[in-house]
Amino acid sequence: MTRNDFRRMALDFPETSESAHQNHPDFRVCGKIFATVGYLDAQWAMVKLTPEQQAEFIEADPAGFVPVKGGWGRKGATNVKLRAAKKASVRSALAAAWCNVAPKRLAKEFEAGL
Repeated sequence: MTRNDFRRMALDFPETSESAHQNHPDFRVCGKIFATVGYLDAQWAMVKLTPEQQAEFIEADPAGFVPVKGGWGRKGATNVKLRAAKKASVRSALAAAWCNVAPKRLAKEFEAGL
């Protein structure tokens, strides 16, 4: 998986826009960040999961997902090692992260369409 693959997947979600935060691209739904790419370096991305979701993704794909260090990681922020992560897992993680920060109405509409 490449940065561009991650970018395309993230931008595929409804009402998502790309912006920048601390000198790396981020992806937002209705102004709230749900993912970033280039965090740490060009080989990494980040998804904003719950701690429970984070544990599930790390268990399912330990080569592709690791907690962000420190307090953000304990709250669910999860690094994605782009080269190692499985595309299907990344797509699922992005969907979970998007639903976590999207307005409830929008998240329900999205989940109903799955």
